[in-house]
Amino acid sequence: MPCRILVVNSNTTVSVTARIALAAEAALPEGCTVETVSAPFGLPLIVTRADWMVAGPATVAALAARKGQFDAAVVACFGDPGVEAAKELFDVPVIGISEAAFHAACLLGRRFGIVSFTAALKPMFEDCLERAGLTSRCAGFRMGPAFSGDPGRVAEERRDMILDLCRESIEQDGAEVVILAGGPLAGLAPVLAKDVAAPLVDGTAAGVRLAGALAGLAPATRSGRARPLAGYEPELTRLYAGR
Repeated sequence: MPCRILVVNSNTTVSVTARIALAAEAALPEGCTVETVSAPFGLPLIVTRADWMVAGPATVAALAARKGQFDAAVVACFGDPGVEAAKELFDVPVIGISEAAFHAACLLGRRFGIVSFTAALKPMFEDCLERAGLTSRCAGFRMGPAFSGDPGRVAEERRDMILDLCRESIEQDGAEVVILAGGPLAGLAPVLAKDVAAPLVDGTAAGVRLAGALAGLAPATRSGRARPLAGYEPELTRLYAGR
């Protein structure tokens, strides 16, 4: 039976969703299909902890709208908003691209560096590392200046900068593996790989491949008590009602 993977972009920028979709399709395991969707509401780019809090309900709402239509899900936002909640609420594996990238990097090398397009993301990434229990495996962060442009174009506009940051992570921080962090950088790793002297990990690709491996491996049984939810999207309300 084919494995159906749902990938959710936790922001509302269609061009970012398109990038993520291409990266997901390129990484798709044999026998799997993938659908990539945007959050139904929220922000064009998730940058701060406050943004992360808003993106959580939006992410779970996107998953709830397609409940029963996927065998595993990937939240394609570095920071994994809503992932912990989704793991409790759905009876299929739900994986965040942060945790997928961290664990993939740990299997490829002893220490990994994290590279991204803006330093504004660093506090949220540090939180992710702590939740994953992998802070000690991180060689450090290399991140660009403030960003206010089109999130769908940042991979092209900051390509040379990202390449330089990858090299600094390896040469100055001692990273044996480099993670390109953030949904807007989806698909950039294979473009830069030939110019970087260490493996590059794309969180979307790692998430999709892990989702394919985990689908059906250990089916979960969720037996949470149905409760009334007020003021949220209809999909979330039905999810809490057990429907």
